[in-house]
Amino acid sequence: MTYTGYGRVIKGVGGLFTVRLFTRGSRICEACVGDAMPLDGLTVSARGRGSLHRKGALLVGDTVELSYDDGSFSVRNGEVIPASDGAGIAIDRICTRKNALIRPPMANLDVLFVTVAAASPDPIPETLDKLISIAEFNRIEPVVVVTKSELDPARAEQLRALYRAAGFAAFCTGEGIETGERELRQYINTELDGRIAAFSGASGVGKSTMLNRLFPELGLETGEISRRIERGKNTTRRVELYPITQGSDCAYLADTPGFTMLDFERFDFFDKEDLPLTFREFVPYIGECRYTKCSHTKEQGCAILEAVKRGDVARSRHESFVSLYEVLKKKTKWS
Repeated sequence: MTYTGYGRVIKGVGGLFTVRLFTRGSRICEACVGDAMPLDGLTVSARGRGSLHRKGALLVGDTVELSYDDGSFSVRNGEVIPASDGAGIAIDRICTRKNALIRPPMANLDVLFVTVAAASPDPIPETLDKLISIAEFNRIEPVVVVTKSELDPARAEQLRALYRAAGFAAFCTGEGIETGERELRQYINTELDGRIAAFSGASGVGKSTMLNRLFPELGLETGEISRRIERGKNTTRRVELYPITQGSDCAYLADTPGFTMLDFERFDFFDKEDLPLTFREFVPYIGECRYTKCSHTKEQGCAILEAVKRGDVARSRHESFVSLYEVLKKKTKWS
């Protein structure tokens, strides 16, 4: 008998992929309906069929449709045991992707925790806002995490307040900052089920140290190993998803040490016209300017500039917007 299953690719090595199958009725996969199948809810090994066998066709994070038969598993004492080598289990189709990243190679990222240190190194607002803007454009929810808050508590609180006012979840973490890390852990437990999350930040912000405090059971890489990866020429390190909440529709953390920024497949289509909508606190003012083709950078009668003057929009956020606008203005449609 032939069966059909749906699941999430959580790891891939040499053409063999680890897939965690959804149970029927999963809210993540609309196609996963009907009668239960033998491997539902289990983690299996599988290979891509046809063109999906090509390198790079399948990405960690992909939601996929699989097929298998009675020879793909055994039953011992009522327990279903899938073939460890993936024999007879094939990935037939990739379900529609929400987004795709080039580096690290993964798909369907839902939440990006953007980490920035309160000090050592000093935060660079433009770099932070650029990453947030790219995430917004790709329908990824940015969450701001201020690390090393113990080094400059006032600056850490200023950053947290600034981004919360802009409409983002934001947290302060660091050595001895138990309240902030407890709030962050609560956010993960209550908001991330069924979603894939990743942490990104510049070298030296303390990202890996923080991750090990939050998820000690995962044993993620820190220190010299991560620094060596960052310096190396080969930055296409494998991505693996780790469950960080309970249940079949659990949350996953993408283990991506060594990556300080993310390259998006669709970044080439990011034009200056798209930029205002990636600054979410600008949205209420778009369409309220004196001129219909307002760039929101310097025009008289610009509703966003008026909001900056009133203090309703942070000046640093608008400065980042202007800087990004100048970069995108030089981009041609065919570049």
